[in-house]
Amino acid sequence: VDGRILVGAGGVKTGNALGPGLALKNGGSSGKGTTLRGRSDADLVVFLDYLTSFREQFERRAEFIEEIRRQLKACQREKRFDVEFEVQGQQWARPRALSFVLTSPQLNEGVEFDVLPAFDVLGQVTTSYRPDPDIYVLLIKECQSLGKEGEFSPCFTELQRAFLRQRPTKLKSLIRLVKHWYQKCKDKLGKPLPAQYALELLTVYAWEQGSRQTEFNTAQGFRTVLELVLNYQQLCIYWTKYYNFDDPVIGQYLKRQLKKPRPVILDPADPTGNVGGGDPRGWPRLAQEARAWLSYPCFKNWDGSPVGSWDVGPEEDSEDDTLTWAERAYYQCDHGWRPEFPQTGSTPQRASAPDAEENWTCTIL
Repeated sequence: VDGRILVGAGGVKTGNALGPGLALKNGGSSGKGTTLRGRSDADLVVFLDYLTSFREQFERRAEFIEEIRRQLKACQREKRFDVEFEVQGQQWARPRALSFVLTSPQLNEGVEFDVLPAFDVLGQVTTSYRPDPDIYVLLIKECQSLGKEGEFSPCFTELQRAFLRQRPTKLKSLIRLVKHWYQKCKDKLGKPLPAQYALELLTVYAWEQGSRQTEFNTAQGFRTVLELVLNYQQLCIYWTKYYNFDDPVIGQYLKRQLKKPRPVILDPADPTGNVGGGDPRGWPRLAQEARAWLSYPCFKNWDGSPVGSWDVGPEEDSEDDTLTWAERAYYQCDHGWRPEFPQTGSTPQRASAPDAEENWTCTIL
């Protein structure tokens, strides 16, 4: 495939080894700065000049995936690199990605890669970049026409990455802790479970609503996330960093999205992607594990008292009944909407005074 590599798996510029028609960008955990040791993953999004629309991406990506597969297998046979990699078999007639595992003999660790061809709808993205609303209008129309909501999220991988990379270092550490807990649940329970990205966004949401400090008590943050998992049936969360209700087409679509059955967690970069959706059996299974974990000793202080959680309770409803609940949420809080906890005593406990980090340990066996 003729093209160039703009960003490699570690986020390092690697030159123009493949020519001028392709940009390869890392959208996985290593690109976001939330990599787990021993469980690295990378979504390598291939932006092709040959793809000029969302629909063309949908219709032609299989042929590009097959060409990438052919060239990778040639590299595998010829042993061009001092690494070992295994190209995974295809399971679908119209695949979204090509998967392979790259292993270093020196480190004896593997990195899982998903290569996703995509339409470069955003172009060059800067730190202050905000997409033209027309991009999202086009995205919404194509997703509705194809009946494929969330289908084109790889096109917005740079915004997804920027949304997490700009966060404080300690919040990223909390995200890694939550991801590690999620992986332990996945190893124990198997599928179905909610998308891991939903847990990452839930952690960001908990921090935004309950802390917003660069230094905070990790135990309180972790407990808050688990309590939000317990209350998954009340979650309706979105951000307006890259899109909002101002455009009538986007605004009406967002209102429909936010009326869907809970949980709703919209991808901050892609309004068509409800990452809180999926198999309805996933959240109850994860909530069962969260309930068990909240009784573990790691959520008690050294004196035996329970670790508090951040206050992420519901806001008061607006008195302006001429606005829909979605519009009230937008005007009150431009980075998300607080969950409506049932009036049965399940509202998370208000955070107590922060304990010193040294007074809390959490061992995940």
